[in-house]
This record gives sequence, C-alpha cells and structure tokens, in this order.
Amino acid sequence: MNITIYDVAREANVSMATVSRVVNGNPNVKPATRKKVLEVIERLGYRPNAVARGLASKKTTTVGVIIPDIASPFFAELARGIEDIATMYKYNIILSNSDQNKDKELQLLNNMLGKQVDGIVFMGGNITEEHVAEFEKSPAPIVLAGSIEETKKIPSVNIDYEKAAYDVVTDFISKGDRNIAFVTGPLHEPINVAKKLSGYKRALEENGIDYHEEYVFEGDYTYDSGIEAIEYLIGLEEKPSAIYVGSDEMALGVIHGAEDKGYNIPKDFEVVSSDNTRLSLMVRPTLTTVVQPLYDIGAVAMRLLTKYMNKEKVDNHIVVLPHRIEYRNSTKNK
Repeated sequence: MNITIYDVAREANVSMATVSRVVNGNPNVKPATRKKVLEVIERLGYRPNAVARGLASKKTTTVGVIIPDIASPFFAELARGIEDIATMYKYNIILSNSDQNKDKELQLLNNMLGKQVDGIVFMGGNITEEHVAEFEKSPAPIVLAGSIEETKKIPSVNIDYEKAAYDVVTDFISKGDRNIAFVTGPLHEPINVAKKLSGYKRALEENGIDYHEEYVFEGDYTYDSGIEAIEYLIGLEEKPSAIYVGSDEMALGVIHGAEDKGYNIPKDFEVVSSDNTRLSLMVRPTLTTVVQPLYDIGAVAMRLLTKYMNKEKVDNHIVVLPHRIEYRNSTKNK
C-alpha cells in the first residue's frame, strides 16, 4: 500500500501542512514536532510524491540534460560538473543520449518539456536555426554547455575555441614548425569551422605561412578517423611536422597509426590535442593538449541555469572560461 502524507499526519497527530513543512525543510516547525514527524516518515517508509509536489509548487526540481554521447570522456566529464552542482542545489537530473542526431535532439527536448522539467542543459555539436527556434519558445530556461550557438541568443558556457587553436598553432610555429596539419571534427559544426579552423588559419596568416587545404583532414572525433587521418597525412608529398587534433580520441588514433607505420612521436610528428580528457594520460607518449576545464564548463552551465530557474539576476549569459596548453611528451621541448 502506498503511504501518503495523510497517513503520516494521522500517525504523528499533526496536520498535513506540518508534514509538508517538515518534508520541504521549512524552519517554522518546532524541533520536537519535526523529530516526531521524521520518525514517523522513517517508520512508515513515506516517500514524497514528486509529481504532486511539482503540481503544487509549479516546480519539479528536475533538470533535463541532453548529451550527444554518454560514452565520450569529453561529455562524461561535463556531465559530472552538471550533476554535482544540480545535487548541491537539490535538483534531480534526467539524462538523455541524443547520438548527435538533430531529430532525436528535438524530440528529447520536447519530451523533457512534457515532463515539466524546470530547465535544460543542452550539449550538441551543431546548433541549427531550428534548434534556436525551439529553445526560444521553450517555457523552461535552456543553457548550452560546451556547444557553440553563433547568434549568441542562447545562454552558453565554453572556452574561446578560436583562441585555443590559434595558441596551439602559434606555439608550433615558435618551435620552427611550418608544415602544420589540422585533424578536425565535422566541418559542418560551428565549433570546428568557425572557431578551431579559423584560429588555425589566423595563426598561419599572422606568421606569413600559406594555408594549404590538403593539410586539413575532416574526421568524426573517433579513434578510427584519427588512424585514417595519419594514413592520409603520411601519404602527402610533403608530410607535416606537427599536427593539431580536434579531440583526444582522434589524437590517440593519430599517434597509434603513426607508430604502427614506424614513425616516432614527437620526433617525426608533434601532436597536440584539444580536450585533456583522461585519455590524454593513458596514451604513450602522453598527450600535449589544450586544457578545457570540462568539469567547470558543466558546473558553471548548471549554476547559470539555476539562476534562470530561480529568476536571479544574470550579468552575462555568454560565459567564456580560460584555457591553457598542458605540455606532455607528444611534443618537443622548446
């Protein structure tokens, strides 16, 4: 039999309003009464009905999180930051995997809104006009984490991906590299074409180096596409001496593919990646990488969402966190 708030009130000989105040942490309850109610709740095994509470308060204390690939170390670390801050602010999480599929992303968005979530953290590689239109008409606030929306209408938390790419390529050039390849994720995604590729090109241009399209390989973030990339690059008439890679998983493919062909990293190819996930320390040589504060991106996105959900003042809806390069063994010392 389901235990109701009425059962608790009757057993504790208090009103249902008193039980409700105890359950919701209202301080206006005498300590002795609170203790008695909590003992009855424990003895009866009462669990508050979240749906009923949501109907009464018009809040479900539930947040939806839409993630492209829960198996990805990149997105998993973001999700950890979201989860920890959600727990701190006493929100529950509904986590859904979108598989980077636009139709599924929009369906999940509407499903979550149908469940009356108080807000949504959205992660996706390609935020289209259709996405933005759905976000703007959402009754619940939405914040993007680690995702670029070019109109800047939707609140978001990221690093400066253009500057990060620029910093990597500039660093290669400072060490004498001039044939610099870029192994990127899909070029229909703004984070790659409008940010990372743009930074790559700007660094070349500012240092008087011509941009050569054949040094850019479009992958899909996977290990296999990293192997395909290095097989393509070593087949060029003039091989690159340095390679900037758009994800750690692809970078592992680049390193292993090169070593399988008898090349040495970093003697033959210097490699720098973009994410600083745990994979960067599992490969040998360990991977020099742009440090994105992945946990912090998720945590700040969730905190920003709590401000919108609680109607707090928001000074800046576009948050850009700092990045740096962590030097390890896949690059030469200066």
